[in-house]
Amino acid sequence: MTGTLAVVGAEEIFSGDWREPIVADADTIVTRDGVIEAIGRREDLAALIAEADVVLDAEGSTVAPGLIDSHCHVVLGDYTPRQKTVDFLASYVHGGITSVVSPGEIHAQGRPHSAAGVKALAIAAKTCFDNFTPNGMTVHAGAVVLEPTLTDRDFAELQEAGVRLAKFGFGLYEDPADGYEQVRGAQAHGITVMCHSGGASIPGSKPITPDHLLHLAPDVCGHINGGPTSLDAAGVDRIIEETDMALQLVQAGNLKSAVRIARKCAEEGRLDRLVIGSDTPTGTGVMPLGVLKTVAEVASWTGIDPAVVWAFATGNNARTWALPAGLIEVGRAADVIVLDAPWGSTRDDARSALAIGDLPGISAVVTGGEVRALRSRNTPAAARRARVSPALPHLEAAAH
Repeated sequence: MTGTLAVVGAEEIFSGDWREPIVADADTIVTRDGVIEAIGRREDLAALIAEADVVLDAEGSTVAPGLIDSHCHVVLGDYTPRQKTVDFLASYVHGGITSVVSPGEIHAQGRPHSAAGVKALAIAAKTCFDNFTPNGMTVHAGAVVLEPTLTDRDFAELQEAGVRLAKFGFGLYEDPADGYEQVRGAQAHGITVMCHSGGASIPGSKPITPDHLLHLAPDVCGHINGGPTSLDAAGVDRIIEETDMALQLVQAGNLKSAVRIARKCAEEGRLDRLVIGSDTPTGTGVMPLGVLKTVAEVASWTGIDPAVVWAFATGNNARTWALPAGLIEVGRAADVIVLDAPWGSTRDDARSALAIGDLPGISAVVTGGEVRALRSRNTPAAARRARVSPALPHLEAAAH
């Protein structure tokens, strides 16, 4: 987007950084050409606000970086073959999700297993979504599914094509341990490898144990709390204590395991490794509020500050996958949302509502510095609604 947007009137701004989860002494964010240009007090940024093409007033509610779903099963286009649903990504934007990361286009019908086929699918998915942003969402697609036929030359070709993601756990390996060479080959070419963990999820996958994970040493332990079946507690502890992998918590997993993992990481100073995704659409379904729900569950069941848990689904994801959004910082992609306690909550703001497990109401979603949604069609109504000037009638109408 070209132009400027000023987001004003925030009572509180989540930073996306778990170490300093609240942006100090700020109630305003100004964006230009899709990038955050300035952060501070309204009175100090008055000149920039006066020049803005659009002003979004949070009306005393909370502003936060848009959620990043680090485990979203995209294929091609805004369609999921698994659930035979169209426009699901556009709907996820109404759940506060402004970016998603593909764990491999494994739901493609007739999914290939040859080296040529898996390369072609990854490159096609990546390049298609480079040109397609459903409802303004950024889709980091094109995760090559690792197969025993892939060689160093294949990984070099993928790197040249811009593929930066890989998934292990669905290839034609007799023993998952045999994937060591492909995991190393992908990483050597700058590709971030996420590995399945726990029980098998779909035909074509195999259970992957802690021994497999320690041997393979991927960058990300996918759905460590279960996708859908979790590793046992002792195995999870080995992954936490004996590796430096990112630890992914997902909605389509085991809630008891997720809570235990988050508590352990909090107690041991490992919160920088926690990342959140939905692991949908799958058999669990299409869940526009999947990431938001996980944030509320983890925060309310562990007692970890909701602004810190929010960072697991924003800044931690951004750092793990080297993404442009996820943090309220100058120079970052201007993906932000406005949210508040829902109508009827016993709490007065988004942070305290999340702390008791209430899903906040989202009253505005911004991606690339452009307002994409007002009054989310998926969350409860926000107690305080954002206002935009000049008016955007097409978004107001869509909210009804």
